[in-house]
Amino acid sequence: MSMSRTSRTKERLVVIGGDAAGMSAASQARRLKGPDTLEIVAFERGHFTSYSACGIPYWVGGDVTEREQLIARTPEEHRARDIDLRIRTEVTEIDVEGARVRSRDLASGAESWTSYDKLVIATGARPIRPQLPGVDAPGVHGVQTLDDGQALLDTLAATQGRRAVVVGAGYIGVEMAEALIKRGYEVTVVNRSKEPMATLDPDMGALVHKAMEGLGITMVNDAEVTELPTGDDGRVRAVATEDADYPADVVVLGIGVRPETTLAKAAGLPLGEHHGLLTDLAMRVRGHENIWAGGDCVEVLDLVSGSERHIPLGTHANKHGQVIGANVGGGYATFPGVVGTAVSKVCDLEIARTGLREKDARRVGLQFEAVTVESTSRAGYYPGAEPMTVKMLAERRTGRLLGVQIVGGEGAGKRVDIAAVALTAGMTVEQMTALDLGYAPPFSPVWDPILVAARKAVAAVRAHGV
Repeated sequence: MSMSRTSRTKERLVVIGGDAAGMSAASQARRLKGPDTLEIVAFERGHFTSYSACGIPYWVGGDVTEREQLIARTPEEHRARDIDLRIRTEVTEIDVEGARVRSRDLASGAESWTSYDKLVIATGARPIRPQLPGVDAPGVHGVQTLDDGQALLDTLAATQGRRAVVVGAGYIGVEMAEALIKRGYEVTVVNRSKEPMATLDPDMGALVHKAMEGLGITMVNDAEVTELPTGDDGRVRAVATEDADYPADVVVLGIGVRPETTLAKAAGLPLGEHHGLLTDLAMRVRGHENIWAGGDCVEVLDLVSGSERHIPLGTHANKHGQVIGANVGGGYATFPGVVGTAVSKVCDLEIARTGLREKDARRVGLQFEAVTVESTSRAGYYPGAEPMTVKMLAERRTGRLLGVQIVGGEGAGKRVDIAAVALTAGMTVEQMTALDLGYAPPFSPVWDPILVAARKAVAAVRAHGV
């Protein structure tokens, strides 16, 4: 049994989760308060801390050669900064009224209670694993953690066959499909949506579809997986849909994730529509003075739509951790919200989006104009100019920018940051046309593709009376 709150002489911060949000919070709090005034205890059920889950597909594909390259700070480095980090230890209960957490050592099975003055919940997200026959069979893998990535690599090394099926075509599914192609596998992607990358509108997803097929990936869209048939040895041998079976020596699930809020729900903490924890601007759990939450287990305010969303990204998690750590450590910081910016790639094709898709805008009742332009990443006459397509949404009456999607060659993806800033600032597409962007032939045409799209959006808005 841990020491009680009343018998301690210094505050104790307990952190549940040892990755981006949790350890950023712990590290920031430690910078502001030394070990003489603040004790920090962190629990992590895995083997690793402070790592880049986003880098796992590139490790599997061989672009990153060593697992350790994905680890920003090891458990030993955290402990050297007076953070009592306990790996392979899972928190099984939060007792809000008693201000304590129950944990279990996964090696020994021993359980104990640890009291807290301040608590940070950074339990992340869990992969969606459909309840299908065969989904737990050997050879079926998720790729959420470094442990998952290592398990997949071990399977690839031990597997004789070279047929892989990826279920799902979001960011992880698309990136894993490319990684497996690089590993020499024959890859099929089974996707329930009309086109890959459902974070894009279907017309932009079709460009990704074409690029994937160009890599030699077989795309199966509008398909619902019904079963993962297994062989006599119990291992997965195929992915079955209502229409066909797709042979598989290994299956990767890239269906997406949900907030991991099992503990929070059992403790009676407030959850939103997407089952993520609800916090205030300081990342404090609503209605609880000494509990904070951040990372993939929380919902965040979408600054464009005004609604709460679940957007599991490492960029947000690190920012949440910095905000939490500042507030826990006696400072002050807030996290105002997001615009939903993300970028990825398939081979040489860069994919980016920010703000609202058409269906997002319709769902919140916005009327809008959508325009699409085709341009190049550099001046057309300059060597290496790559084609790119930009889609832009603007509110019909006001001309306010609502969203941008970009698909194109090298130099296309990070242009989305221009739109992300414009969205955050609440700019109209007309205001965007006057942006003073950098120009030289190696970097862009005289009219940057973002500005060309903004001009076309202005014309579309004006055609409807603005």
